Formats: sequence, C-alpha cells, structure tokens
Amino acid sequence: MDFKKYITIVEDYPKEGIRFKDITTLMQDGQAYKAAINEMAEYARAKQADVVVGPEARGFVVGCPIAYALDAGFVPVRKPGKLPREVLKVDYGLEYGKDSLTIHRDSIKKGQRVLIADDLLATGGTIEATIKMVEELGGDVVGIAFMIELGYLDGRDRLDGYDVFSLMTYN
Repeated sequence: MDFKKYITIVEDYPKEGIRFKDITTLMQDGQAYKAAINEMAEYARAKQADVVVGPEARGFVVGCPIAYALDAGFVPVRKPGKLPREVLKVDYGLEYGKDSLTIHRDSIKKGQRVLIADDLLATGGTIEATIKMVEELGGDVVGIAFMIELGYLDGRDRLDGYDVFSLMTYN
C-alpha cells in the first residue's frame, strides 16, 4: 500500500519553512491505519518482541495497536510528572534546549525483548533517550519502528547499531 498518499503535508507548521507530515489523515482511514499497523506489527513479530515501548503521545497511537496485535504489553514513556509510580528520568538535548522523559522503573524486566514504536523519526533525540532508559532497566532493544522517517534529518545516524524499520521515508 502506498501509505504516503494518506499523509497530509501541512506547509509552514508549526513554523515557517516546516513541511509537517500529518498522520491523522492516515489514522482516519480505517483500512490504511490497519494496514500500517499490521505491517509494523509484522516487523515486531519477526523481532520476537516481548513488550512495546512508545513515547508520548503519538508513540501511543502507534505502539498500543502493535502491542495488541502481538498479545504483548505496552509501556508508555512520558514527560515528567505524568507517571504515578517510581520513575527513571532521562534528560536529552533538543535544538532549542533540553527536555526530559520518564518511564516506570518496574515496567521493563531484565532481558525482555523490547520494540520501541513511534510515529516519526526526525533527529532521533527522543528515541535515543528512550533506548537509554530501556537499556538501563535491563531491556534488550530488538527493534525500533516508525511510521515515517525524515531521512534528510539523519536521525537514523543516532540509532547506529539498532535495527530500524520505517514504513515510509521522506528524503
């Protein structure tokens, strides 16, 4: 399926010069959304993932249905202050400053095979921070799956050594 035909390009959003890739139009089409998730789930199944991890918020709309398709658990990665139990926190750099992500300390078991899923690979900072947390908790990152990869931002370079799957790539 040509998934790109279901993506809406929004010019100058969120700021001038950005061509935003909107996945909500793909999600609004039940057959396209199902086909996209099924293809990503096949990748996860081949990696024999035990659990799926997704950063908020769009990682939830990708990761949860993949976990469901695999009969696997889903672990959310959230901004600070959003998870109620003891968390591991990682700070990471952005173009314009710093941000932080958290994960429940008891969410990943030592040796679990973890698939990280998100909607978009841009510069790779969010996923790099997610990998760091999963590995610190003892998980084995067996794959990373994205709906969209912005190849021109070279985010894949930050994920060197990890198996990366992208449903579609914009160069």
